[in-house]
Amino acid sequence: MNTLRNRVQLIGNLGNDPEVIHLDSGKVVAKFNIATNDSYTNNKGEKITDTQWHNVVAWGKTAEIIEKYVKKGKEVAVEGKLTTRNYEDKDGQKRYVTEVVCNELLLLGK
Repeated sequence: MNTLRNRVQLIGNLGNDPEVIHLDSGKVVAKFNIATNDSYTNNKGEKITDTQWHNVVAWGKTAEIIEKYVKKGKEVAVEGKLTTRNYEDKDGQKRYVTEVVCNELLLLGK
């Protein structure tokens, strides 16, 4: 059961081109967001589609693959873990960010 702890699997489409950063230390990080859609029928019989946006971060070889092959609109499957971090914005307000740290990426579609 330990392998199921804090494990996230999502299939969705990129909302924009990934932001890939090559750090001075030699590490590579890719940041992007994906949209997942869920559809249901409400009590009036109308089909409702709910879109959720997820922030994703990938490091190392996965980030390099993303840099080469992944663009806006591409359908991908990601697997990773949820993390939450906080920072202070320019106005001194504390902000929180929840993101998926991607361990595996699967390119889907064409």
